[in-house]
Amino acid sequence: MPPTTPLQLWGGLECSVVRVGDAVRDQFRETGHDARGAQDLEAIAALGIKVLRYPVSWERVAPGDPANCDWRWHDGQLAAMRRLGIRPIVGFVHHGGGPRHTSLADPMFPEKLAGFALQAALRYPWVTDWTPVNEPLTTARFSGLYGHWYPHHTDEDSFLRMVANQCRAAMLAMSAIRAVIPEARLVQTEDLGRVFARPSLRKQAAHENERRWLSLDLLQGQVQPGTRWHARLLAAGVPSTHLDALEGGCGAMLLGLNHYVTSDRFLDDRVALYPPNLRGGNGERAYVDTEAARVPLPEGSVGWLPRLREALDRYPGVPAAVTEVHLGCREPEHQVRWLDECWQAASTLRAEGLPMEAITVWSLFGAVDWCSLLRQQRNRYEPGVFDIRGKNGPRPTILAEAVAAYTGQGRFEHTVLHHPGWWRHPERVHPGLRRAS
Repeated sequence: MPPTTPLQLWGGLECSVVRVGDAVRDQFRETGHDARGAQDLEAIAALGIKVLRYPVSWERVAPGDPANCDWRWHDGQLAAMRRLGIRPIVGFVHHGGGPRHTSLADPMFPEKLAGFALQAALRYPWVTDWTPVNEPLTTARFSGLYGHWYPHHTDEDSFLRMVANQCRAAMLAMSAIRAVIPEARLVQTEDLGRVFARPSLRKQAAHENERRWLSLDLLQGQVQPGTRWHARLLAAGVPSTHLDALEGGCGAMLLGLNHYVTSDRFLDDRVALYPPNLRGGNGERAYVDTEAARVPLPEGSVGWLPRLREALDRYPGVPAAVTEVHLGCREPEHQVRWLDECWQAASTLRAEGLPMEAITVWSLFGAVDWCSLLRQQRNRYEPGVFDIRGKNGPRPTILAEAVAAYTGQGRFEHTVLHHPGWWRHPERVHPGLRRAS
């Protein structure tokens, strides 16, 4: 039976605190939210948003001595949310590795985060939804496999240890929180994409398509002894006792599914058809790893509906929400089309009786330098629901009109939706592929 309550629209602010070398990128500082504070929350509430992904950032509250926490700014923000009728989903670590005294490679990272989580729960016992670690698999890829973020490791063993470390941190943090708030729910976010490939690279694609579920499988207690990934984690140096503890799962959990136009990938061994900057490989074969949206694939292969359906099929009965909907571009019209595609996909699944609670419009006040994964300090700003570059403060974009319509009427009707997003235009395909066809 389809749910009787309507699909909800939640909100979120780009809140990453990421260490790159010795530099720390703080998106609240770079987008000006730390200065505007409650003013931004009032603008969010005016759109009808009642649930907000929002951090009580470990790095901001306790950047040095773990015993010396400064909660004052976060106290004010969460108090403003209560006054405005906004329910927070509180996060601790968003793509970073915690304060400088720890990292994703620190064996004690889970225990340290759990200690902070206990303090947060004691301070905010009215909060029921928590995300101790955002996107553990994605963060481990960028920090342990590709070397983009601190501690800049580039090997699979480091990657696997970081995935397990973050999942164990989430488990211990939730145990600490539930000691204070027994009904607390884990909202576990992860990027969701699929890898497609030319025939010669299907083995590589199959490996990555299995690997993409690793964090959620661990937290669902599905990485059991005798399975391939259990053996691989042990071989990478993850203690068996840590894996044993994860076998029981993490209790009440909502799947937080994030998907970007870049999340679906395509591996192509015809490297000469692509620009040199896209060429790479796995050490055995040279190939290009590009956005699947830029490759002519069969209709229905990529995008919101197939990816969400895959996740709900893999974890039947587990409630889910899309916890990030954002298109990195400078054309708000395309951002509205991307948001509407997500709304329609989630509505379709909900009408089929699947437990899809909400979608979350992300980067409400935009983001800075995500085009380089925060690795380059270029101050390249991309707007969100609000554009912060206005002289009189953040200016609502057409996305704000859409958000207010979804929260109010459950639909958005506008001529901008009569035209497809760029990811559906024939011109989206790489020029080399168009010439080869």
